[in-house]
Amino acid sequence: MLKIGQYNRLKINRLTDFGAYLDGGNGVEILIPSRYLSGVPAPGDEIDVFVYNDSEDRLIATTETPAVAVGDFGFLRVVDVNPRMGAFLDWGISGKDLLCPFNEQRDRMMRDKYYLVYAYLDYATKRIVASSKIEKFLGNTFPEYEAHQKVNVLVWQRVDIGYKVIVDNLFAGMLYADELIEHPEIGSKIIAYVKKVRDDGKIDVTLKGSNGERAHSVADRLIELLERNGGRTTLCDKSTPEVIARELGCSKKDFKKAIGFLYKSHRITLEPDGLALK
Repeated sequence: MLKIGQYNRLKINRLTDFGAYLDGGNGVEILIPSRYLSGVPAPGDEIDVFVYNDSEDRLIATTETPAVAVGDFGFLRVVDVNPRMGAFLDWGISGKDLLCPFNEQRDRMMRDKYYLVYAYLDYATKRIVASSKIEKFLGNTFPEYEAHQKVNVLVWQRVDIGYKVIVDNLFAGMLYADELIEHPEIGSKIIAYVKKVRDDGKIDVTLKGSNGERAHSVADRLIELLERNGGRTTLCDKSTPEVIARELGCSKKDFKKAIGFLYKSHRITLEPDGLALK
């Protein structure tokens, strides 16, 4: 079944001077322009393409990668604002922008600003549009995750306690600042792990077990070292990589990240001659 606004593997029906027509099923043919055809294509070949509507509502195929597909969230830049229609966003497809109608804008969008949007297919018009009213597309079913399950998250917004994130393009989540060694950038897509599914359907996630696991492990070993040594150590950010590796079995970079995390968590103090438990 053809999926508009998503990726499809389609067969070439016939070739023309300006491209090829692909079999969209049910007698529907979809043009892919010549510039997106590689090698020496022939009828019967199958290719992976993204299918969308052009400005005249004709189905078009491309091998370009859009910033968002239908069902995805992403930060897009406004390239133009039409006073009658809404804001047009840079979609990453040559000659085609993504419309965010005025009635789908949380706040009035401004040219050259970036906004988090959700792409969906408007079944009334059969057009792909964007919405910045994010919450209505999240949590429409109750999440069924187990603790420590790996998920993909999009970092959405900074708040006092951490970062709002979108989990697997489906659910709202929270990444807590007091657990972070390095803070993610807004708009970044990262791997996280489920910490807990709350009663309201929102998900607490953690980076422990992903890229932050190594530095968290160093932090734990540093606490153990301090406890064995009566709460103090001469290790500090001026220690040589060789000494750090011998004492903690880690790089100086990970050691400094661990120090920063423990200091911000109010678990250690920085002394002139080393570190101390707080």
